[in-house]
Amino acid sequence: YAFVDGNREKDPWSAIERHLSTGQFRYFGSTVMPGPQLSQAIPYAKRVRERFPGITTIWGGYFAANQFKTVLASGLVDYVIDGPGDAAFPQLLDALDRGDAVGHVPNLIHRVDGVIMRNAKAPLADLDALPPFPYEHLNAHYPLSGYFGRTFLGARTAAYHSSFGCPFTCGFCAVVPIFNARWKGMGAERIYRDILQLKRRWGVDAIEFHDNNFFVSDKRVADFSNLIGPEHMNWWGEGRIDTIDKYSDTDLALMREAGCRMIFFGAESGDDAELKRMDKGGTPSGAQILRFAERMRKFDIIPEYSFVLGFPADSEKETLARIDRDIAFIRRVKDINPDTEIIIYVYSPVAVEGSELYARTKAAGFKFPEHLEDWLDPAWANFDLRKNPLTPWLTPAAVDRIKNFETVLNGRYPTVSDIKLNRAQRGAL
Repeated sequence: YAFVDGNREKDPWSAIERHLSTGQFRYFGSTVMPGPQLSQAIPYAKRVRERFPGITTIWGGYFAANQFKTVLASGLVDYVIDGPGDAAFPQLLDALDRGDAVGHVPNLIHRVDGVIMRNAKAPLADLDALPPFPYEHLNAHYPLSGYFGRTFLGARTAAYHSSFGCPFTCGFCAVVPIFNARWKGMGAERIYRDILQLKRRWGVDAIEFHDNNFFVSDKRVADFSNLIGPEHMNWWGEGRIDTIDKYSDTDLALMREAGCRMIFFGAESGDDAELKRMDKGGTPSGAQILRFAERMRKFDIIPEYSFVLGFPADSEKETLARIDRDIAFIRRVKDINPDTEIIIYVYSPVAVEGSELYARTKAAGFKFPEHLEDWLDPAWANFDLRKNPLTPWLTPAAVDRIKNFETVLNGRYPTVSDIKLNRAQRGAL
């Protein structure tokens, strides 16, 4: 097998074509996330189909899983891996090599006589039992030093994924249709060993944990903090306010002492009724969001709150009123803890069937593109970045209200993560 990293190649297609032209490969697999990756994934899949018609194309990733009907209808992709591929991918390749049917392959979406079939979901794997990551194999293709960039956390920051899924079912989240409220994480020892290897072998001095929800288990976090503390490495992760608010003061102090500098939280809204409408799950509330921001300040951990503005409403007046309520709430957060980082998204629908939010979205007239290549339109790329909504209920005035507030907010409170700003510049702002 061979890796082709589109972020590391000047011309990724040349690398793909070079490999496939050898005749040594029978399969072309792409991990496809929403947004910018589509600008390569779709054209390259088309070129593979035209240039190498005997190659079987397999897609995984959030876009492939959540838009599987459009992906498979395109004729450019043969199979979609719906979730983790640790078991599904090798089983699929084995079945195809033998010419067997693939109905038994877990986490697979495919077509039989033109009809889309979704195979049974596999249990989440015991991540500690999986083989070590093939760092050396990847390093032979792309020197790993090129993956460790400078961030506010450190000079050589590694991205690491230590768990899969999330035990909650928020109606706006792309994780929900794939993992169905399941979560499984590596043990603290396994995470520590991997990070220690990255530190000793490649000089990594900071970590960004890109888990959907790193902080599900307070015991796992405490065990990891005890292990990583002596290494003097800064780290960041994603969690839920109502989950971490249950952590003891001792655990929060331990995390900060062990290098936890910032945590990303999906606050979403300060309106309790809106939180209920979006199926946020758990016990979040506007009051808790405010109280927790104050609590985090005591431990010198920066809470990074994201808010989603522009949910479906019955009228433009109601839309603007909701936006203004959220803006006023964000101002209260900053009054309570000025160090709180604020990230503003414009609501982009996710196909979470059974969700009240998605039902309201469809009722308001929203629909996704019917053809795969329509996703190449720049407007849809920005949609997936939650920056340029194509939702029928958001008027230009509503979008301007959000964008103008975001501009003022970011000017008044420049993010600590912007390493281009020095202390004097940040203080002047």
